[in-house]
Amino acid sequence: MSRERMESGVRVVILLTVGIMAGAAAFTHVHDLTVAHGQPDWIGWANAVAVELMAIYLGLEIRARRRAGRPVGMVAVLLVAFALLSLAAQVAEAEPSVWGWIVAAVPSLAFLALVKVVLSSAPAVPPAPEPDQPQVDWYDEPEQVEPTPPAPVMPPASAAVLPPLGVIQPNRPQVVGIIR
Repeated sequence: MSRERMESGVRVVILLTVGIMAGAAAFTHVHDLTVAHGQPDWIGWANAVAVELMAIYLGLEIRARRRAGRPVGMVAVLLVAFALLSLAAQVAEAEPSVWGWIVAAVPSLAFLALVKVVLSSAPAVPPAPEPDQPQVDWYDEPEQVEPTPPAPVMPPASAAVLPPLGVIQPNRPQVVGIIR
């Protein structure tokens, strides 16, 4: 077994261990907080599943969208929102002290850190080219064509050119009249 494969295997084991432990702590805190605020036990588990699995799903969705070259902004905002919801439940269940809050926040912060590391290590894959497009043009930028300005409109040669209004022309009789 090569060194790289062994390192990769160790990384996966660490990722899964931290993810499972963080998930277990987060599930428990969300469940307990839900039940402490008057919801039945089954709703406590439903809330825990919804909050924690949404965070995992959204992380996977970001990765899939990046591979497809699609935007990830809204999904990333939702991921942060669900992670903060989990973090809030963990902190709310903690002993009311700074150290209690810090220790309770560790699972959510570890999960967020792992998601960030895993998602940022995903290689960027360019979008697949259209099949009918020649291979040479697959990754080239389209040419920018500057629009040509319209040609000035010239009156036909047979049209009489009149002087601007108010200009007196020499050698022309001036007619001043009153229109009734």
